[in-house]
Amino acid sequence: MLTKKYNRLLLLIAALCVLCGQGYGQDKNIPKDLYIASAIPDSLKEDANVVVRYEAHETIVKGPGKQTTKEHNIVTVLNEKGDSEATFVLPYNKKYDSYSGIEMNIYNAAGLLIKKYRKSDMYDGSASNDETMVTDQRFLGIRHAIAAYPVTIEIKFEEDESSFISLDSWYVQDKMEQSIQNAYCRISADPSIGFRYQNINTSIKPVKSNAEGLDTYTWTVKNVKAIKKQEHVLSWNIMPKINFAVNTFNCYGYPGDFTNWQSFGKWIKALNDDVCTLSPERIAQIKQMTDTIKTDKEKARFLYNYMQKSMRYVGIQLGIGGYKPFPATFVDQKKYGDCKALSNYMRALLSAVNIPSNYAIIRSGYNEEPVDLSFPSNRFNHAILCVPFKNDTTWLECTSNTAAFGKLGPFTENRNALLITDEGGKLVNTPRSTWKDNLFNSEVHLVLDADGGAKAQIKILSSGEYRSVFVDMLPNYKADEQKEFLLKQLHIKQPSIFNFKPADDVKGLKEVNIEMEYDKFCDIVTGDKQFYRPLAFLLWDVTLPTQEQRKNNYYFSAPVAKSCITTIDLPVGFEVETLPANQSLKFSYGNYEVKYVYDAAKNQVTSTAKFNLINQVIPATKYTEMQEYMDAVAKAQNKKLVIHRKA
Repeated sequence: MLTKKYNRLLLLIAALCVLCGQGYGQDKNIPKDLYIASAIPDSLKEDANVVVRYEAHETIVKGPGKQTTKEHNIVTVLNEKGDSEATFVLPYNKKYDSYSGIEMNIYNAAGLLIKKYRKSDMYDGSASNDETMVTDQRFLGIRHAIAAYPVTIEIKFEEDESSFISLDSWYVQDKMEQSIQNAYCRISADPSIGFRYQNINTSIKPVKSNAEGLDTYTWTVKNVKAIKKQEHVLSWNIMPKINFAVNTFNCYGYPGDFTNWQSFGKWIKALNDDVCTLSPERIAQIKQMTDTIKTDKEKARFLYNYMQKSMRYVGIQLGIGGYKPFPATFVDQKKYGDCKALSNYMRALLSAVNIPSNYAIIRSGYNEEPVDLSFPSNRFNHAILCVPFKNDTTWLECTSNTAAFGKLGPFTENRNALLITDEGGKLVNTPRSTWKDNLFNSEVHLVLDADGGAKAQIKILSSGEYRSVFVDMLPNYKADEQKEFLLKQLHIKQPSIFNFKPADDVKGLKEVNIEMEYDKFCDIVTGDKQFYRPLAFLLWDVTLPTQEQRKNNYYFSAPVAKSCITTIDLPVGFEVETLPANQSLKFSYGNYEVKYVYDAAKNQVTSTAKFNLINQVIPATKYTEMQEYMDAVAKAQNKKLVIHRKA
């Protein structure tokens, strides 16, 4: 994957199983009250788990790729929800990063020093993880075990760097339920590098000055109250931060220009120009493989499937290798690569049969912050491929061995990607995910017996996000784990016999079958009556708390469409006493419909339920409408079918 300092930091944090607190540059004249918990103003304790007592960030950008940063941070942790502040992680590269003056000091509630940590106490390890097997990125890390609250943690260090593309952002508040007592950020930069900044979710302005040939910008904040946590809110939508960037950079010895997207694209293109060709013999073989295929799109589909079956993902990030792909010939021989290498290799396969394509870099993740067209900076962490056919544009996720041809999914859809063209970089939109891309269609046949037992056959056809569960997740589970997962996700009763049978996976539509038997399937037995839920399982299980004034949009992972047709064969000698009423429910971004039919001749009940969520982003103004709708859906799914013995 493409590496960026803040991405590496997140991975390192995960390696220590907790989030990392951030430290900032030292001020010798700090009041003692900032170490004493009782001195925190009551207004800053409201909705807060952590109070930043003092935060200073001082950076001097001396030239392209060269900066020195001093950081000093004093944070009071009020309760266990703020324990992540007691983990201190510093990512680095031996060749391009160095740290000095590292301190981590722990103070009790009265402000008395109770523990000291220095660099020699920190673990020094590789930043490799499940995705990156080999890397020259490393980290220093330590975790303090908090014994009592409140506790104050002070962190100091100085870092000297000689390689970067974009400067890190300053997060005025880096998490919800965190308040700020005193904080400032100061950036001093040589005017020739073209320093730029961008406010996000804040209107604070810097004080600008000039000294010793450097332009200096200073931002200061005081007494910022904590933001109360809300579920399904994206932090980038609400947390205040300031993005920084420079127009000229130097990354691992490769100078570049980031004045605009086009110039950065030229830098990426220059890295890729010498790695996207295969040998003449291999090109001849690929042409022979596809000679009988008539259209370019079907050739691309064939080669994409060929790549998926032949290659595996291996992340190796050494030096500029965080940005430059392995040569296509290397991938072809070794049968592995990371997102850059596999996307570049797929481009080489297409080029062998004269199909043009464009390498593209993108910010991946569910509902990730979009790249801003007006503020060129490197926020990318993934590579994909764009194939501009005559009648449509096809996007390929080359990292996955199971992704359907031409389907990106919510991980990279509906955002900007930087397309690398002959003229340089160009920001373009990836496809917007719709409910039609994420289908879950099911058919269930239940055969009831007179004692309340049942046999069930379930057939599921899925695409998009639902398909990925069956092709990416479940195959890695053991049989009992598969059973537990499916029963929980579908809200199915525990059966006495369970058989899970994956079937075909054709053009992005996955089929699975489940067979079950129950000794006791009915919910209630009273005399000669039996009560059942006429729907085999719940299509939707989300219910939401009431909120009088929702301030932020509510995010689902993707728009979806689900359906279930449940056919129930009644036992011999039984008939329907009560059939639930049909229902049709709607709200601005979705609908739920269920219909029930009793065929007396077949002694059979058929229920047909459909649920659609047409947009994964629900505006805050529609939250109450959605909350009431979800409650109504939950009630509608719990209606009972009552049958009784015939007289």
